[in-house]
Amino acid sequence: MILAQEQEILKGQQQYHQMAEFVRHASRDGRPVHEVERYLWEQSLKMNLSLLAGFVKGVGTGDLGPTLEHEGRTLKRLEHTHVHRYVSVFGELPISRHVYGTRETQKHEVVPLDARLDLPESNFSYVLQDWDQNLCVKGPYDEARESVQKMLGLKQSVGSLEKMGLEMSRQVGLFFEQLPTPPAEEQGSILVLTSDGKGVPMRKNEPAKSGRRKKGEKANKKRMACVGAVYTIEPFVRTADDVVNEVMRKEASENRPVPQHKQVRAELTREIDGVEVNGKSLIFGWFKQSVDAINPIRKNGQRDKPVVCVMDGERALWKMLMTFLTGIICILDIFHVLERVWQAAHCFYPEGSDEAREFVNQRLTRILEGDVGRVIGGLKQMATKQNLRGAKLKQLNSAIGYLHNNRRFMKYDQYLAAGYPIGSGVAEGACRHLVKDRMERTGMRWVVPSAQAMLDLRAVHASDQWEEFQDYRINAESQRLYPYKELVTSAWQEAA
Repeated sequence: MILAQEQEILKGQQQYHQMAEFVRHASRDGRPVHEVERYLWEQSLKMNLSLLAGFVKGVGTGDLGPTLEHEGRTLKRLEHTHVHRYVSVFGELPISRHVYGTRETQKHEVVPLDARLDLPESNFSYVLQDWDQNLCVKGPYDEARESVQKMLGLKQSVGSLEKMGLEMSRQVGLFFEQLPTPPAEEQGSILVLTSDGKGVPMRKNEPAKSGRRKKGEKANKKRMACVGAVYTIEPFVRTADDVVNEVMRKEASENRPVPQHKQVRAELTREIDGVEVNGKSLIFGWFKQSVDAINPIRKNGQRDKPVVCVMDGERALWKMLMTFLTGIICILDIFHVLERVWQAAHCFYPEGSDEAREFVNQRLTRILEGDVGRVIGGLKQMATKQNLRGAKLKQLNSAIGYLHNNRRFMKYDQYLAAGYPIGSGVAEGACRHLVKDRMERTGMRWVVPSAQAMLDLRAVHASDQWEEFQDYRINAESQRLYPYKELVTSAWQEAA
């Protein structure tokens, strides 16, 4: 064991000396720096692989004697060592180990070296898995494959990267569940929920919704992902004029508070344990869990913080919210209101005209001052006075209907005075970041399992918890694979 380790270490040292000698010659020969840099990088991978092999050789093969007692049974050391293919960031390293069981054709019940080294279940090292998927969540699998091959000289298939992501994503839900509630001193005094939907393009013959496609329904339609965000924030008291200046004149306030401990998720409707589960149900169920954890109901029946939900006018979202939570301050996203006001303006004035802009300024200000009822009435009067007909009347009625149907969520004078957020920019940003930027690139098509796996991993990445998640999943996999690790450690110490 010691001799084998020393041979590998000596090999690494020889490779280092070769690199040093190359540098000396390169200096004298006037080689360009990029050639030297590339040579050193390529040779350093080989040197580090030798040193890693030396580490493994130094641990041994996991031979703990001819028998091993495990769970009240005597296991035999099988006659031949078995090789585990281990692909590290430095290159491929075969690892020979002794295994314990009843016979060769049966399950290898205890593999001491695997437990000692915390070998992953797959052939790919945890470091390589981390780097691979860090690239995959940011861009196409093929680009990630090419980048890893160029940098590390490792050849991987797109299929193996996709499978790796699927396996890794299975730990995301459990990871999120075990996260502690943020400390009270790090939270803002308002708890905010926000949600929106974003389509994911599906592969041919993959139904956009559950079940078979209906007659006339096209293949490759998008399946909607429900995106949600939860965060706390401090109040930000503003006037109607402040908001108008911000949204119409792009004069953002410098003292705007920053969301604290923001968490984002995205869920597709899919089968879970044989039962189809709606993506909206998953997001709003998570909303309820978050609210109860961060801001539980006290004995007086009240919560310490106001809970605000900001969304657009999609009725399905509001219905789902009210199914899971009560006592929530519901706010219609002001930017969707602004779109409808512009829609109304263009029924009377040309697009891009000063008159249309002034029309929007006036109506938006009045809406923010809590006067939505009179704005609606005024629009109806204008339609009558100007004898609006046809498409323009239909367009105006659509805008009026939107405002009328959502009036109960448009008490903006109260919201601004309390310092509540009134825009769903966080949800729209999450839709863009989690879904659009990765899932909707040119030519991309998905199947549900791979799409959900990518959404899960991107949610971890977007929540700035990637490193924490990697530590969690390695520990979780180690506990699952090696429940006998304490036994191995004890036997190893006795054999030493």
